Amino acid sequence: MTEHEHAPKRYVFLLIPGYSMLGFTCALEALSLANRHSSGKQFYEWRLLSADGKPARAWNGVTVEVDGGLETLSRENTLVVCAGEQAVEGSTRDVLAWLRRETRKGISFGALSSGTYTLALAGLIAGKRVTTHWEYVDALTEALPQVSMQDTIYSVDGRVFSCAGGASSMDLMLHLIEEDYGLKLVEWVAEQMVYTAPRDQDHAQRLTLPSRFARGNRKVIRAIEIMRNTIEDPLKLSEIAAEIGVSVRQLERLFQSVLNTSPSRYYITTRLEKARHLLRQTDMSVTEISVLCGFASPTHFSRAYRKVYSVPPSKEPGAARVPSRPPD
Repeated sequence: MTEHEHAPKRYVFLLIPGYSMLGFTCALEALSLANRHSSGKQFYEWRLLSADGKPARAWNGVTVEVDGGLETLSRENTLVVCAGEQAVEGSTRDVLAWLRRETRKGISFGALSSGTYTLALAGLIAGKRVTTHWEYVDALTEALPQVSMQDTIYSVDGRVFSCAGGASSMDLMLHLIEEDYGLKLVEWVAEQMVYTAPRDQDHAQRLTLPSRFARGNRKVIRAIEIMRNTIEDPLKLSEIAAEIGVSVRQLERLFQSVLNTSPSRYYITTRLEKARHLLRQTDMSVTEISVLCGFASPTHFSRAYRKVYSVPPSKEPGAARVPSRPPD
């Protein structure tokens, strides 16, 4: 082997303020444990960076010392952007310009959780299959339609990778370790993590409808799927009932029996949940969101929203807004 083949793989983690500590540590621990392998080989080395070179504070208040600021990377580096609820503020013009400059070198790069948003704003993942935490999917889909969002725990598309954060960071890193060094090392690392069932990239982030309603009814599951797919243009209950082959009265009895709620209440709650995500994570107006969530007017939307969440949509906190362009 050449000296280059013997050299450890180099990772660089960019910590955006408010990043997920769980997602970051799951990823880093996987690399750290690989280095404990009985072969005695150092498989990986890494550096931690922040935009200003100062300690980076996670969303839970824990501060991590870093090795530097937005420094020049070599082509052998693999870059990982770690972000969380404050990805908006952390995606500054300096950070986005640095990401564009460094990734032009042909390095592999990716993101944990809402770090996908930062990569999207930098224009680095247009047309790529990517994922992010399910809470951010609606916002990113509306704000950045050129990005192909996947409802999976992680995604690898060429030299670009991404994951939903949290425990899925372990699954992503185990996949990357296998690509680097093979299955035997992955199995050893997984055992060290007491992680007996690593998941592949097709695994969904949340329980499927049949899993959630395993003791329920297939017709209820089908009705819910129809509701989720028609949020922008809601159907009448009679149309949903006809689609699944029951009467409206039967549909109401099924929902009450399986979910202890009415189909009308479930439908509007589903639409309001999407609206809440968009309000908190985008810069869309109340009027725009009311249309996207199938309400006849902003007034109707505001009245329904306030009834469920006890505040009007205009008063929702904007701390996690995701604008359609980089912040100044």
